[in-house]
Amino acid sequence: MEIRTALVTGASRGLGAALATALNRRGWHLVVDGRDPARLAATVAALPRPDLVTALPGDVGDPAHRAALAAAVPGRLDLLVNNASDLGPTPLPPLAELPTAVFERVLAVNTVAPLALLQALLPALTRAGGVVVDVSSDAAVEAYPGWGGYGASKAALDRLTAVLAVEHPELRVYALDPGDMATDMHRAAEPDATGLPGPETVVPALLRLADGDLPSGRFRAAELQPTGAGR
Repeated sequence: MEIRTALVTGASRGLGAALATALNRRGWHLVVDGRDPARLAATVAALPRPDLVTALPGDVGDPAHRAALAAAVPGRLDLLVNNASDLGPTPLPPLAELPTAVFERVLAVNTVAPLALLQALLPALTRAGGVVVDVSSDAAVEAYPGWGGYGASKAALDRLTAVLAVEHPELRVYALDPGDMATDMHRAAEPDATGLPGPETVVPALLRLADGDLPSGRFRAAELQPTGAGR
């Protein structure tokens, strides 16, 4: 049986690390990245099968890094998970005070990079009849004060995901709102993460999408598993 391959961005911590652990435990070959080289190396070393992992530290906002990720994929790609995200400055500023240069950076990571990776990896995904999961947020559909820049980037990502699904029926293309999780990103925005579920609780929803047995579309993690989280 051919080993399946997944590319997971932002895999050095949080949801990306939890998903990488689950896929690695199932014997998948992984291509992963993260901005902190030491943290990425430590995460990979702790996986059950680090020998099945190609780890490339870098920033998905960098075209050269995206090219390196695409080059590391061995001919076919079963799963692309665009998980890496940039929250922007914290404390989260109102839109009237958000520097436009910072907003451009958030868009570059959260919106442009997922599309660029899809474009680079489309042949490999098509060969596998693969699955694309773009990690979204309820901030894409709800108006939360301070979350305007991040939410706008995820709303744009949702639209790209929906159009790509229509344009590429040979693939399964999903946007997933994981809900609130106790992650470093959430704590940066809202320091009190008391009572929030860990990112590992969202992994079953991601694995269900990875199976590709659902029609392309936008889902909340809570819709895909009994123990799904809220925002």
